[in-house]
Amino acid sequence: MSIDEYLAGLAGPLREIGEKLTPIIADALPGATGAIWHGHPVWSLGDRPGQRPVCFFKAYRAYVTFGLWRGQEIADPSGRLAPAARAMATVQLRDVADLDPALFAGWLGAAAALEEA
Repeated sequence: MSIDEYLAGLAGPLREIGEKLTPIIADALPGATGAIWHGHPVWSLGDRPGQRPVCFFKAYRAYVTFGLWRGQEIADPSGRLAPAARAMATVQLRDVADLDPALFAGWLGAAAALEEA
């Protein structure tokens, strides 16, 4: 399955969030590879999916979770990133208005820098 196929299978509002989020990720992580890994889109800096992962998103019934693998190591003055498993941090997106391209690009740049160090 491709990321486009994953998006096509989502309900309207969730698909819209994913379609707006995907180019934000692609622009912020030009060297990353996006692929379906463990059933949802993941962007990684390694040669194969899941190798040096940076971020992911996963659709649920009423929202999309956007997550950063090492998100707890990133400064987040917005307070929107919530700690998750291991070193991850996530944010729930219920509407496209929840997307802030500049904020997300900053998070993604910081997350990529952690993986590149």
